[in-house]
This record gives sequence, C-alpha cells and structure tokens, in this order.
Amino acid sequence: MPDLQLKTAVLGLDDAGIMLLDVASHLSYFHVVAVADTDAKLAEQTAGRYNCTGYDDYRQLIISNQLDCLLVAAPIHTCAEYINQAIKKKFNIFKLPPLARDFAEAAQLVRLAEEQDIKFAVANTNRFTQSFIDLKEKLHQNDNEKVLLINAVCGVADQQIPAWQTDPKLAGGGVLINNAYQTIDAIICNFGLPGLVYSLNSNCAADKQQRSLLTEDTAIVTMKFSDTLLGNLIASRISCLGPPLATPIKIGGPQEGRFLSGLTVYAKDKILTAYDNQDRVCAITMQLENFGLHLLKPDKNPLISSAKENLKNMAVIEAAYLSARTSMPEQPPRILPPQPRYIGAQSSGGSGVF
Repeated sequence: MPDLQLKTAVLGLDDAGIMLLDVASHLSYFHVVAVADTDAKLAEQTAGRYNCTGYDDYRQLIISNQLDCLLVAAPIHTCAEYINQAIKKKFNIFKLPPLARDFAEAAQLVRLAEEQDIKFAVANTNRFTQSFIDLKEKLHQNDNEKVLLINAVCGVADQQIPAWQTDPKLAGGGVLINNAYQTIDAIICNFGLPGLVYSLNSNCAADKQQRSLLTEDTAIVTMKFSDTLLGNLIASRISCLGPPLATPIKIGGPQEGRFLSGLTVYAKDKILTAYDNQDRVCAITMQLENFGLHLLKPDKNPLISSAKENLKNMAVIEAAYLSARTSMPEQPPRILPPQPRYIGAQSSGGSGVF
C-alpha cells in the first residue's frame, strides 16, 4: 500500500470507461472519488457501486473536485473543453486513444500540459501486451538484420460503430484514427517516424456527395521510412481481414477465429508477427500502474506513452488524411513543430517520392 494515494475521477462510463474505473479501483495507487457520464442514471448507479460521487455534468465534476488525476474514457468531442479545464486545475490526465481529433488539437493539449507542468499519458495498451513486447525484443535482438517491409492490418471485429464516428467534425476521422491508432503507435514505436505517407480512403456511402461528408470505412496507408524500408497498413470496419500473411515465426496469434489487428515485419532472414488480442484488462492495468507510479515516484518510473510522444502518431494520421484529400504523398515531419521538445528523437525518415 503506497504512503500516498492519488485522488482520481473517471470521465465517461461506456464499456471502456467501466473497465478503466474497475482497474483503477483495484490498484492501491488510486482512490476513486468521482465518476461522470452524460447518462445520469448510469452515473448514479456506477457511483453507488464504487462508493464515490456521481455526476451527469463533466464541468461540474471538474469544478467540484481537486484531483490528482483524471482518467478520460469519454469521446473527446464531448469533453475537450473540460479536459482543458482539468489541466488548468493541475489534474494529471490519462486518456484512452486517440489523443485528439486532429494534430492541432493534440498539439494544443500537449502545450497546455507542459505550461501547467502536469503529466498526460495515452493508453496505448499494445505496448504492454506480451505479443508486442516479444516483437520489440526480437527486433532489438536482431538489430543487425535489415528490415525491408512492415505489413499491418486492423479490422473492427463485432463492434457497433457509434453514430458520432460517422461525423468528421465530432470524430476527427473514421477507422484510421479511431480504430487503427494503436497499430500506428506500434509501428512508430519500433521504426520511428516515416518520411512520407500516402493514403487512399473510402466508405460505403451510396453517392459521391454523401461520401465526402462521412468518415472512412477503409483506409490503405503506405509509409516510406527510408529508401529500403516501406510500411503498409490496411484498416477497415470489417472483421474478416484475417491476419497478415502466414509466417514461420509468430508472436501471439488469432484467438477463437476473431482478428482485430496485427503487425508483420519482414527482415532479411526472418518474418515476425504480433497480434493485439492479448488480455486488455491486464494491459490497461500495467499501464495504469506505470502512470500511478510515475506520479508518485517519477525518478524511478519513467512515463510510458506520454501525450508529447503521441504527437508523432497524430502527425502520421494527419498526413494520411491530407494525402487522401490531395492524392499525393505527404510528410509527417513537416506537420510536427520544429522544436525537439514536441517530437522526441528524430527519425531518419525517407526522402523523395513513391
């Protein structure tokens, strides 16, 4: 039991929010004092189960409490202004992905967090699943092997798409930002920022005019990291994409015939594959532990997946959406602010055109 517990609240009580709340309530680092959801009945019932205060108004939760950290599961279009208010009140933030709806919004959040000297983390749970940990270790062990190709797929298995995700103003985009975010994070964590991104997007709307107003159901994104390394991502709101090509070396694998997303790396003499179907509760527990320990003992526990670091993910996604509009390859490094404090270690990135 830590000497000091972090006074905590949870914003948004959908399935992911309840999972976040349940995990936090079982970790000794956190003391959950409040929850909030726009559904007043749900907020009241959940607060009763977890012996805390319930709110149906996000603003009221923020102004009525002085918290150490706020765990955000609500879609950002419902709470962006309240996250800003929370940061200004010195609440540390732990947010489910994506970081924001677009790069400008993400950069503003990072800038404000730095100005207020608070910690902001994004829950990229792939970094804590054994399959992706094993992949990273294998790549590190064979760093002398020349990696030639990255092949990633992301399907939305048995998942009802919320209506707001069809509105680009509310969602920022479709399957790419809302479903493939963690796959993109896994690519960037292992291989750095691509120099060029080219994307083709489509959706199932019946006519061209309607199609231009809706978010994408399918995206194909090609990334150029160098003259010898390319990456390809297929993201779609279908669950039958199947895994990447069958490989002689697998790290994890599809479970019960359901496939969400995976990443295959083709090197000189090796092919490695990782899948994200690991235990999500275990992964979010590990990341919340990292977040809590960093707040309590920062010197001994570096923060994993900070919002600042996630700006690279947002730059790649921004470049992909821009490319889909221009039908030209775009450059994520040009989207990132030039100051090193916003981008972390620079990637060598590719040059030229596809």
